[in-house]
Amino acid sequence: MAVLALSNPVVQSYIVYSAILALKLISVSTMTAIARMTRGVFANPEDAKPLKGKVKYDDPVVERFRRAHLNDLENIPAFWVLGALYLTTGPVAAWAMLLFRVYAVSRIVHTIVYALIPLPQPARSIAFLVPCLIKWYMGFQVALYYISAL
Repeated sequence: MAVLALSNPVVQSYIVYSAILALKLISVSTMTAIARMTRGVFANPEDAKPLKGKVKYDDPVVERFRRAHLNDLENIPAFWVLGALYLTTGPVAAWAMLLFRVYAVSRIVHTIVYALIPLPQPARSIAFLVPCLIKWYMGFQVALYYISAL
C-alpha cells in the first residue's frame, strides 16, 4: 500500500482536482438558482410568490441546468471515492495526475456543452464518456491491486 502523505504530488493533485470539482458542483447549483430567478420560474409556491414568479416544472433552460447538476451528482462523488482508493495503489505519478486533470476538465467541458452553450452531439457524449472511462479504469486498478487480499 502506498503512503498517502500530503507532500506527495499525486495526493496534492487529487486534492486540487477534487476541490475544483466540488466548486464546479456548487457552481452548477448556483447557475440553476440564477436561471430560476431570471426566468421567474420556481419549483415551490413559497419561492415564486415573493418574487412574483410562477411555479413551473418544465422550463427548458432551468431543466437543462438541473439535468447537468444531477449528472454531476451522479458522477463526481464516484470520482472522489475511486480517486482516493486509487491513490492507495501507488500509481505512477504522471499517469495518476493526468487522469485527475483530464477527469476534471472533461466534467467542466460537459457542463459547458450541456448547460451553458449546448452543442450538438457527440460533444456532450465525449465529455461524458471520457470521465466514465477514467472512473472504470481507476476502479479496476483498485480491484486488481487488492484482489489478492480476498
